[in-house]
Amino acid sequence: MGKYFGTDGFRGEANKSLCVNHSLAIGRFLGIYFSHNKKESVRVIIGRDTRRSGTMLESALVAGLTEMGADAYLLGVTTTPSVAYLAKIEQFDCGIMISASHNPYFDNGIKLINGNGEKMEESVISLLEAYIDGEYDKLGIPAEELLPAEQKNIGRAISYAGGVERYADYLTGLGKPLTGMRIALDCANGSAYSVAGEVFARLGADISIINNTPDGVNINNNAGSTHIEGLCNYVVDNKLQAGFAYDGDADRCLCVDEDGNVIDGDLILYIYGSYLKEQGRLNANTVVTTVMSNFGLYKAFDEAGIAYAKTAVGDKYVYEYMVANDCVLGGEQSGHIIFRDYASTGDGILTSLKMLEVMSEKKQSLKELAAKVAIYPQVLTNVRVHDKAAAKNDGDVQAAVAKVAEILGNDGRILVRESGTEPIIRVMVEAKDHALCQEMVHRVVQVLQEKGHEKK
Repeated sequence: MGKYFGTDGFRGEANKSLCVNHSLAIGRFLGIYFSHNKKESVRVIIGRDTRRSGTMLESALVAGLTEMGADAYLLGVTTTPSVAYLAKIEQFDCGIMISASHNPYFDNGIKLINGNGEKMEESVISLLEAYIDGEYDKLGIPAEELLPAEQKNIGRAISYAGGVERYADYLTGLGKPLTGMRIALDCANGSAYSVAGEVFARLGADISIINNTPDGVNINNNAGSTHIEGLCNYVVDNKLQAGFAYDGDADRCLCVDEDGNVIDGDLILYIYGSYLKEQGRLNANTVVTTVMSNFGLYKAFDEAGIAYAKTAVGDKYVYEYMVANDCVLGGEQSGHIIFRDYASTGDGILTSLKMLEVMSEKKQSLKELAAKVAIYPQVLTNVRVHDKAAAKNDGDVQAAVAKVAEILGNDGRILVRESGTEPIIRVMVEAKDHALCQEMVHRVVQVLQEKGHEKK
């Protein structure tokens, strides 16, 4: 991860750690970079979620792009996967999504997507960060190309609202008829509100929508995939067949079954992975997960004869593994699910459609489809430390971790990892018994404390 960009873009509190000047510089750089490499008209597509700061950052991005001669195509409020889809099929040089995903409204972020609909290459991000810091000599671009465009070479800002409709058409074409299906959607007062209802209505579903009135400050506020309790109650109270909750930019989805139980990303991977295997469409017989997937998922995969891979946390790493090994299904427990036959990013609305497809084809409820997975109890403790690497690599800490792993054997697991964004060591244990999880986590945390690694 770089100075500004993490695994999911440049994110921070608007007008504090992510400012207009950053957006302006990003726009300028993209105009310069693609003009230098393309030598002709540069086209960039931009979407945003419903945060109040979104239009502010969008305006600065547009100013930077057009100043350097690039044309900016504005989608308005839309989802991250729609930007990725349109960037690829419309052959844009790149796409930009302004969103901080599941974070509160006062945060925002800038995600960069390449012309293939994938996350921007790290080599480009490195040059961008150098440009933001004024290190122009690192760009390898002649000084005259860093100057603003003039006269007829100045770029344009172009409304592209029809792009959202085109994306809705694409999703609708992937869906199966849903006549008679009674479902609820929780749009998190975010991006999904612009398209989700329309897609499901076209397919004939009987839909109820909650948290669908964004006002700029209520995105993710007791709503969506990070606050799914309201949807659970709504499904049960209204005797619905299923519910689907999205995050702020709708690139992830969690489901709710008819009894109000949460069907998380692990269960989604099991349901759809099993479905693909039955149809002979599970390439390499492998589902790609991250190290945070539940131990119970792997047990269920073993019983189903499905292989699995584990990557670092982040849908970026899941996707990279999928491409390198020609896998078609992967994702995270949090609900970022990648159906590589249809999309290059996680797509919450697509995930909903795929779950409904399995329900319809197999004539089973979500509860029945997920029944073979016994999710193990999990205890996760975050320890704030002075030095992440020193704490994790301490010999006594490693010995404690090894002892816990020995005790758990084949009936559980321990995972100790560094936070990617904070000075924190995460200690996680999964086992058949919750009390055993707590005891094993305590063993490792106690060593961290006794060795003086904890920062109080």
